[in-house]
Amino acid sequence: MTAPLDVPGSAAEAQPESVLAGAGKDIQGRSLTRIAWMRLRRDKVALGGGVIVVLLILVAIFSGPIISVFGHDPLEFHQEAIDQSTLLPQGSFGNMGSEYLLGVEPVNGRDIFSRIVAGAWISLLIGFLATLVSVVIGTVLGVVAGYFGGWVDQVIGRIMDVFLAFPLLVFAIALAGVVPDKGFGLEGNGLRIAMLIFIIGFFSWPSIGRIVRGQTLSLREREFVDAARSLGARHGYILFREVLPNLLAPILVYATLLIPTNILFEASLSFLGVGINPPTPTWGGMLSEAVRFYTLPHFVLFPGLAIFITVLAFNLFGDGLRDAFDPRAH
Repeated sequence: MTAPLDVPGSAAEAQPESVLAGAGKDIQGRSLTRIAWMRLRRDKVALGGGVIVVLLILVAIFSGPIISVFGHDPLEFHQEAIDQSTLLPQGSFGNMGSEYLLGVEPVNGRDIFSRIVAGAWISLLIGFLATLVSVVIGTVLGVVAGYFGGWVDQVIGRIMDVFLAFPLLVFAIALAGVVPDKGFGLEGNGLRIAMLIFIIGFFSWPSIGRIVRGQTLSLREREFVDAARSLGARHGYILFREVLPNLLAPILVYATLLIPTNILFEASLSFLGVGINPPTPTWGGMLSEAVRFYTLPHFVLFPGLAIFITVLAFNLFGDGLRDAFDPRAH
């Protein structure tokens, strides 16, 4: 029987270096963005919405080549596809087929597929840029109100209340009726697009402003802000280096949820006839024209589906982002 080795106690104990040897390669820190992405990957519904959003953006960007390959000029009339006695599309289902993928419009025979694809870039352009205007104004005023507080917060808060009580739809309808054909170096639909972006974005900022203000009120009392303040950091440094980076997640989530609201608002204005001037195709304008032909379901169905799918995809993706960035949801 072999006697146990006589090993000193200090040598028999596991040393920290030997325990941690090789562990550095397996242990990695995870940023908030990486954790949010891991949570988002598990949400298949949100990922599906995100894929549809990306596809819609690609369709809007490459609308010209898509129309040239699969459709016709969205402003071109096709009288050969119209029954001249009834002014309705020939054939079944609005003359749907290989020539016209989604059929043609009554009376003039314009290609519905091409008009929907061409209208995508207007809806997404107005939706994204109006949201950008809202986010910039709301973030700046919300951060200032929440960080400085006092009379500054009171003044900005009352301004938010006024804007939230403003009848935006009525104002947009009234303003669209008096907009000239030329102004600010723009004319025609270019001026109308700029006007819609300004109206929707400028009057929608209080919603995101209140969210940013509430988050800033919480962040300004955190230890890292107190530490920066105790080291003599100026207000600008604290706002841009300490507060704003921690606001990116809620701003991104709310912006994603605000985009479909702005798209719906643009479609509503076009449906009421105060949006983009015809014959430029827009989803809301196509629905407005389709009301007169309620006996042709395809004429109403496809632009309505385009709006429905777009809004639903953005909402699903926005909900997924909100859950991914919210640690209390897991």
